Amino acid sequence: MRLDLRVLPAGASSVLLETADGEQAEALHAELLRRRAAGELAEVAEIVPAARTVLVSGLAEPRAFASDVAGWDVPPVVRGRGEAVELPVRFDGPDLAEVMARWGATADEVGAVIEETPFRVAFCGFAPGFGYLTGLPEHLRLPRRATPRTAVPAGSVALAGPYAGVYPRSSPGGWQVIGSTDAVLWDAAREPAALLAPGTAVRFRAVAR
Repeated sequence: MRLDLRVLPAGASSVLLETADGEQAEALHAELLRRRAAGELAEVAEIVPAARTVLVSGLAEPRAFASDVAGWDVPPVVRGRGEAVELPVRFDGPDLAEVMARWGATADEVGAVIEETPFRVAFCGFAPGFGYLTGLPEHLRLPRRATPRTAVPAGSVALAGPYAGVYPRSSPGGWQVIGSTDAVLWDAAREPAALLAPGTAVRFRAVAR
């Protein structure tokens, strides 16, 4: 795909590449990672994706780099290939019944959709270890709760808009909570501390409640 890019300055050695949508941002991030792994981007120090942008730092000539990127033919993200981080999940969330009603599905059918979806970490944020997971079909996307909770337990598996996510620690939140996991998303004593990183493939696996 050809990217619809807006180039924004971000200091003397960085550039912020703003795309038309999240799909383009994911594709650009994946292509940057691929080219760096192939040794084509030796000068690049950091590649940081967000919902619609990718920040690239360590550049001698940021504008020239951005001009080059604008000419790339970037393939869309391919899901379901390679190794994935597997997260066990109990489908016992307080919003499961509402999600069932919105999807017109049983609890088992909701679980099957989540298990069968090849998720990918598009970017991280909100809290240390929180990954915004994409992959849900557009017709299954859900609104946030009308009234956010003041405290969502750590390990809560939740959905909102185009994303799925797991709360790494107890915090306020307005996503639809459908389940829980015992996986530790963030551990400062672990290397790396975050279980999930941008570009990581993720699979959920149902376990007994």
